[in-house]
Amino acid sequence: MRSGFLKPGDLARRSKILEKSLVYLPFWVISLSAVSQYRGVFERLTPPVVKEGKVEKRYNWLVLARRATEFPTREYDMPLEGKVPYDFRRIEGFAKVLNSEMDRAEAVELAKQQVEDHQRFLAQQDVDKILEMRTTISVGDSVYPHAPIWFILYEYRGERYDIIVDGATGTVIKGDIPPASSGLF
Repeated sequence: MRSGFLKPGDLARRSKILEKSLVYLPFWVISLSAVSQYRGVFERLTPPVVKEGKVEKRYNWLVLARRATEFPTREYDMPLEGKVPYDFRRIEGFAKVLNSEMDRAEAVELAKQQVEDHQRFLAQQDVDKILEMRTTISVGDSVYPHAPIWFILYEYRGERYDIIVDGATGTVIKGDIPPASSGLF
């Protein structure tokens, strides 16, 4: 909260933490490789041009293992290198540990659907309109980690804001930032 060019200069000094909770969220990390062949129309030129292309990517796709729970999985880069075996004795007494609401097969299907949508998004960087697209997805290993996530509610100048912080690295995953005062008024 002390640095960043879009943040108010007094944010760290004038903000007050109202609530904080540590939750160990369950995830599935699914290793996938996807190859998409597409044909589309590039309309930014006159006349429009039909183009063919291929998007080939490998993913460690993150799926939150909870239903009806909002979490910015695309913004979260889970640090798998810091993964340790589960030991309930190392969990803080005030923390909440959530269990999975989906099994591996359901997580894999969700990951495949999301990767296919992402591949379509990547293809649309090259063409304006996709005429046809075929995607082949190969599923590799999967792991089921729990990640320590801090959910923080803070107040700044009478307004409330939320921040989600990775408990393992301390990095902000997503956060509401008060507008910086421009000094023009």
